[in-house]
Amino acid sequence: TGKGVTMSFETDISRIEEITQKLNASDTSLEESIALFEEGMRLAKALEKALAEAKRSVEIVLGEDPREAEITPLQ
Repeated sequence: TGKGVTMSFETDISRIEEITQKLNASDTSLEESIALFEEGMRLAKALEKALAEAKRSVEIVLGEDPREAEITPLQ
């Protein structure tokens, strides 16, 4: 399941980048821009939730108090 979450996360990030490019394009209509913005916000909220859940899982595994956890970038 971990690999599926990573793939979905990476796919969602790629889609947000795609949406950003379309929103910056001068030929995107207002209606399309609104739909793209709404999709981007949904994706961003889902990604934020996934990151929060992953952080909680790591904290539980490490048995650390979240307030005292040291943040280390993942490679």
